[in-house]
Amino acid sequence: MTSSQFFNITTIAYFASMVLFITYLISRSRGISLIATAVAGIGFVANSAAILMRWFEAKGMGYDQAPLSNLYESVVFFAWSILFIYLLMDFKYKQRAVGAFVMPFAFLGMAWAQLGLDAEIQPLVPALQSNWLTYHVITCFLGYAAFAVACGASIMYLLMAGRPRNGDSARPSLLPSSKVLDDINYKAIMLGFPLLTLGIVTGAAWANYAWGTYWSWDPKETWSLIVWFIYAAFLHARFTRGWAGKRAAWLSIIGFGATIFCYLGVNLILSGLHSYGG
Repeated sequence: MTSSQFFNITTIAYFASMVLFITYLISRSRGISLIATAVAGIGFVANSAAILMRWFEAKGMGYDQAPLSNLYESVVFFAWSILFIYLLMDFKYKQRAVGAFVMPFAFLGMAWAQLGLDAEIQPLVPALQSNWLTYHVITCFLGYAAFAVACGASIMYLLMAGRPRNGDSARPSLLPSSKVLDDINYKAIMLGFPLLTLGIVTGAAWANYAWGTYWSWDPKETWSLIVWFIYAAFLHARFTRGWAGKRAAWLSIIGFGATIFCYLGVNLILSGLHSYGG
């Protein structure tokens, strides 16, 4: 099988898992939640196999490069990263209803990659020919994925907060309480923030290797710093002001919106040293 076929399987599995998680929200059937998680796991394995297969395909073409060099490869790796972080959170919290708000991010990424992006394997441009590329992309996207999980938990928190409240003890046990959703939001950002920080540091090292300067205020660098400050403000408010609940949820959603603009908006709309990502 080729990497393209594995990516197709991944897209189908993520779509099926998303539908099953939404069905679980309606039916409250524990069996459906288990099937949804299993299908998500199958998609994750297929996604992993596709990325490895694409790496081997590149080597077979004479390109010694990790499959992280263009927009298509970054999107499918982003989807993989979202599943990786989500499955870690699911293992810890076992609150599978959150999957209904996280799986759409992974599915939409895969669907866009498969239907709207060029999947051709091409050689790296000179600026990308460095091991720093691999370190930078992996750390950044794992951080982005943690923010995606935090955003999904925050959206669910706000939707549940708008429903009539009879106390968390009266809620169906299969749905996470507001406290648990707030904790998932916080823990995911606690995981993502140091990863983003490491991504910025490795990006600076890569920039110095490629362009001879650690920081040039390129639009991508500037927006990365904006995202970093948003999540730094989140953690600062949490530690010093005790921010939780709706305020924390809204700040998490705003932060992920800034993250997506940093990732896609800068590459596709603005011009700069990172424009090759488009």
